[in-house]
Amino acid sequence: MTGGLVAWPIDRARDVLQLFRESTARADDDLMLVCALITGPDAATKLVAIAAGFFGDATAGERAVRPIKSFGAPALDAMGPIPYTQLNGMLDASYPAGARNYWKSHFFDEMSEDAMQAIIDAFMQCPSPMGQIVIEHFHGAASRVAATDTAYALRSSGFNVLLLSQWAAAAHDAPGTAWARNSYASLQPYVGAKRYLNYLDRDDAGSDALASAYGANLRRLQSLKAKYDPQNVFHLNVNIPPQTSPPGR
Repeated sequence: MTGGLVAWPIDRARDVLQLFRESTARADDDLMLVCALITGPDAATKLVAIAAGFFGDATAGERAVRPIKSFGAPALDAMGPIPYTQLNGMLDASYPAGARNYWKSHFFDEMSEDAMQAIIDAFMQCPSPMGQIVIEHFHGAASRVAATDTAYALRSSGFNVLLLSQWAAAAHDAPGTAWARNSYASLQPYVGAKRYLNYLDRDDAGSDALASAYGANLRRLQSLKAKYDPQNVFHLNVNIPPQTSPPGR
């Protein structure tokens, strides 16, 4: 397959985010794109990167990633023909065992110029070189399934913005958590109504988080919960409490 990562100095962040937005607008079902604001292996150099995975014909894959590889003067170009297993593990070293993590995310229906600048500003305040902001593009076949056909309701094209706060020592818990929370608050003017369930955690519990993750499916899921788990035994997740009255009441 074709894939990998290209990275540029952080002072190109606005231009690279615009390139990412343009690239996602023309992406077909075979192309997955992610943009990330990260710190390099030296724990000091801030970078902006685009990662890609093209799951189709090699010639078409080379053509799909060409605008990314040819953009500006990248600090790193590790994009090209690659085994799937290598692509899948390419970023493993960025998430070491024992690291401390606190993540927040929200779905953006579009990536406006103001939203881009807010994301850049938030990253520049990140207190740890292990922290990142990741922007995942959602599109393709999954977005063509009706939201009510499955429990999973996020069937829109758009961008999931993940504030990935990560640090090494417990002594840094407070600033690591505060950065994610403050950055999440700063992005609220630009977010949509939906959230990606996979990144919700215990402090995202409650009716607002459930409605943003499940949308119109929530009442049906509560009815099923009341039928099969009325005692709420399975609750150690973003819990859907049993519905005690019929839908609509």
